[in-house]
Amino acid sequence: MFLDFLGIFLPILINILLIILLIVSIILGVRLIKTINKVDKVVDDVNDKIESLNGLFSIIDFTTDKIVSITDMITDGISGLIGRVFSKRKKKIESEVEEDD
Repeated sequence: MFLDFLGIFLPILINILLIILLIVSIILGVRLIKTINKVDKVVDDVNDKIESLNGLFSIIDFTTDKIVSITDMITDGISGLIGRVFSKRKKKIESEVEEDD
């Protein structure tokens, strides 16, 4: 008698639990879709704001390139000047050594 009761009751209980699980899964799926849509809107907004800053970034990139080229020219000039000073001293020392011999 107890086994007959379990044979009837357990399938009904399992079906009820599966229905509850299906309903909860549907609710979670709908909420997940809504959340993904909100995240998509935020990502699109951030992307638009970043694209609006591309002009500013290109101006900054152009400016830094010009500053780097100017500092390279100044550095090359200073290193060339220092090189000429040392080469004159080296030539002067070599000529003094040749005169001593």
